[in-house]
Amino acid sequence: MTRARTLRLILFAAACVSASLPAIATAQERKPNIVIFLADDLGYQDTGPYGDKTVRTPNLDRLAKEGVAFDQAFVASPACAPSRAALLTGLMPARTGAEANPSEPRSWVRKLPSYLQEQGYEVVAFGKVSHYQQTAQYGFDHFEHDTFHDPEGIPSSIRWLKARNSSKPLAIFVGSNWPHVPWPATTEGYDPSAVKLPALAVDTPITRTARAQYDAAVTRMDSELGSVLDTVDRTLGKNTIVLFSSDHGAQWPFAKWNLYDAGIRVPMIVRWAGTVRPGMRTDAMVSWIDILPTLVDMAGGKPPVDIDGKSFAPLLRGTAPGHRDAIFTTHDNDQYVNVYPMRSVRTGRWKYIRNLHPDYVYTTHIDQFVQRPGRGNFFPSWREAAMRDPAAKKIVARYYHRPAEELYDLKADPDERVNLAGDKKYSATLEDLRTRLEAWRNDQGDTVRVKETPHLKEGPIGGAPDPQVQDKAKVTK
Repeated sequence: MTRARTLRLILFAAACVSASLPAIATAQERKPNIVIFLADDLGYQDTGPYGDKTVRTPNLDRLAKEGVAFDQAFVASPACAPSRAALLTGLMPARTGAEANPSEPRSWVRKLPSYLQEQGYEVVAFGKVSHYQQTAQYGFDHFEHDTFHDPEGIPSSIRWLKARNSSKPLAIFVGSNWPHVPWPATTEGYDPSAVKLPALAVDTPITRTARAQYDAAVTRMDSELGSVLDTVDRTLGKNTIVLFSSDHGAQWPFAKWNLYDAGIRVPMIVRWAGTVRPGMRTDAMVSWIDILPTLVDMAGGKPPVDIDGKSFAPLLRGTAPGHRDAIFTTHDNDQYVNVYPMRSVRTGRWKYIRNLHPDYVYTTHIDQFVQRPGRGNFFPSWREAAMRDPAAKKIVARYYHRPAEELYDLKADPDERVNLAGDKKYSATLEDLRTRLEAWRNDQGDTVRVKETPHLKEGPIGGAPDPQVQDKAKVTK
C-alpha cells in the first residue's frame, strides 16, 4: 500500500508539472519583443512629428500616429559616448565614468543586455548602438557593424531578422548613422531657400545649403527606419514594442555639445499595441537614463533601484500622470576640441546652466574643423557676416563666450535667447536652481575631471586645419 500511495503521488506530481509547462511556455510567449531604433545627432524639432514641415519623415510620421510621442524627452549628455553609456546603464556620466567623448563606462557597471537576458531575452545590436566599436563590452548576445558610418548596419539587421529562428523573446537595438556628419554631398531634392533654420543661426547661402544637406541626412535615417519597421512587422508581429529616439541634437551651433534644448531635448516615440493609444502625445519629462528600467519593466522584470533611471512604463500603461519634475544634464569635452565643462538643471519652465570654466573659449568641430568635407563648412561665413552685421556678431560672440551662469524662462523664451541670470527679479529662482544643481552634483560625486587643454582664444576665421586631414597628407607623402 505504501508503494502504491508513493506511485500515485509521483504520478500526481508529474501531472501537475506537465500541466504547468504549457502555462510557462505561454507566459514566455506573451513577453513582448522589443525594438529600439536610435538616430544619430537628430534634433527634437527636426522631424515632421515635432514641427518641421519642410523635412520628409513619412515613416516617423507613421510611427507617431501608431504610438505616443514624448514632447519632453532628454538625454543625459549631448555627446555620443556618454549619452549612449547612460542609455545602456541607467546611470549618469559621473557614475558610469563615461563623461567625455568618446570615453567608455567602467567595466564593472552592469549593462542593459544582462537585465533583459535575465528575463529570458535574446539581446542583439546592429549599427551604432553604443559609441563606435564599444559594443563588445556591453554583453550583447550578438552584434554587427558598429564602425563609423558603416552602410551595412541597417541592412544587416534586416537580413538577421528575416533569417532568425528562435522561440526566445527578442530585444533588438538598431542604430542608424544618420543624420551624423558627413551629410550627403548634395541636397537630394531639398531647396536651400525653403529649409527651416534653427533659431540662433546666421542666414547665409552656405548655411542654407548645409541645412538642406542635414535635412537630406534626416530623410535617409527615416528611410532606414521604414525598412526596419516593415521587417519587424512581418517577422515579429503585433506583440512588439518599438521605441524610437536620438542620442542628442544635431551637429549645429548651440545644439550638439550644448546644454540648450537643441542639444539635450530629443524626439522619442513609443509604439506598444494594446497598451498605448495610437496618436497620443505627452509632456511628461523623461530622460534616457529611464529607458533601461522601463524596458526591464516592460519585459516583466522588476526595475533596478540602485541606478539613476526610473521606469516610465506606468506612464505608458496609463497608471501614472507624469514622471520627472527636473532633468539634469552634463557635458565635459569631446577629446581635445570641445573642452568646456558645463552642468544644467531643467524643470518644466526653467533652465539653469552652470558653465564651470567661463574663462575658456567654447569651440567645437563646427568652427575648428571646417576643412572636413560633409560637415557643412558654413561657420566661416558666420564670422565674415559678423564683421558687418551686428546681429550676426552677437550670435558668434555668444557661441564662443559664455557667462558663468545662464537662466532661461522656457515658457516665455523657448529658444533660450534671453539670459535672466543677471536680472534681480529672478534671483530667488536662480538661487533655488543653483542650490538644486549643486546638491545633485554632490550626490553624484560629480567633479570636473577634464584632462584636455582648453582653448583660450577664438580660432582663425578660416578655421583650424583638421589633424585627420594633416595626418592623411603625411601618410600620402
